[in-house]
Amino acid sequence: MHNNQSSLPVVVFSCLGHLYIHLCMAFYFVIILALEVDWRMPYHDLLELWTLGALMIGAAALPAGMLGDRIGASSMMAIFFIGMGVCSIAAGFADSRFTLLLALTGIGLFASIYHPVGIPWLVRSAGANKGKALGFNGIFGSLGTAVAGITAGALIDLVSWRAAFIVPGLMCAGTGVVLLRYLLRGKISDETGYTEKVEQPSREDRVRVFAVLLVTMFFASLIYNSTQTALPKTFELRHDGLAGDGAFGIGMLVAAVYTAAGLMQLLGGHLADRHPLKYVYLGALLLQAPLLWLAASSGGIQLVVVAMFMVMANVGALPAENMLLAAYTPLKRHGLVFGLKFVLAFGVAPLAIQLVAFVAKATGEFYWLFVSLSLCAFAALSAAIWLPRPGTAEFEGRISEAPP
Repeated sequence: MHNNQSSLPVVVFSCLGHLYIHLCMAFYFVIILALEVDWRMPYHDLLELWTLGALMIGAAALPAGMLGDRIGASSMMAIFFIGMGVCSIAAGFADSRFTLLLALTGIGLFASIYHPVGIPWLVRSAGANKGKALGFNGIFGSLGTAVAGITAGALIDLVSWRAAFIVPGLMCAGTGVVLLRYLLRGKISDETGYTEKVEQPSREDRVRVFAVLLVTMFFASLIYNSTQTALPKTFELRHDGLAGDGAFGIGMLVAAVYTAAGLMQLLGGHLADRHPLKYVYLGALLLQAPLLWLAASSGGIQLVVVAMFMVMANVGALPAENMLLAAYTPLKRHGLVFGLKFVLAFGVAPLAIQLVAFVAKATGEFYWLFVSLSLCAFAALSAAIWLPRPGTAEFEGRISEAPP
């Protein structure tokens, strides 16, 4: 029987966790614009301070997922909230490159817990509508990126860049304390008591899907992380007066892009629940290459609109991608495989940061960055064509029986 008592808090904390992780992964790209002035350091040097933190998000994902299997997802999520919050507060008190580097690395280490622990935690409580649940959760992730731009920009303009680290850190750590109270009072549980009927696909199809998704996930993650890193600076360079003079205006433009993207994930989840996953996935990939190509030379309102649609297409593929991975993976290996996915997905982030820093240093602009990302989208599309034709395995890999 489905445990409704524990499922609602799981959904709430999982969605809040997704919001906080994307907030803490994105706010530095706005904060850095103020640090350039305050610390009198070039953009590319400050950007590289986040490289190790971004690396930790991917490198520690697999051990975080395995640890979650041993001590429980709820306990790991409490560690995630409190640890990431404390490190964000510490970043707000940094007084040198080294201390900021340590704090940012800590943020990345604790952030590594969320995806391999929080996403399966949610799916186990999602009932028959996995796609819708993943899409709804995805909205909070995109809103986290959007809120990062707004809060960081506002706090920088109203207080200082230090407040842009400290305030979100306090909120994150406070949420962890609330989750701990739920755990200690027995009001939340990792057990849903829900079982699924699943018919496993052939070994050949499993291998093919996993191989294809390794390629598509690599390029999609490179696109997402590079875009997230570069958009604030791109808007600063090309906003044509739309953002005004302060960091808040830049943050608002970033927020508009990622708010729209979050809503697209809900649509992507709805489509993934009702249509062949391969075609939903291919459609999202097909849109990205021309949009990224357009972004290379766009400015002003055109750039904002193009950026909005290209990020929407990128994140709109995620529900179908996660469901494909689940459908073609044995149930007993879901934790391992999703851990591997997020090692790859976030392991690409340092490469994306270095790519953005290299292009910024070499050209002072991002034309060739978006051209390169357009070619990456085309490569992902070419690989996705080799996914198996939709059939019994794909649909039986979803939940085939509603909870009693």
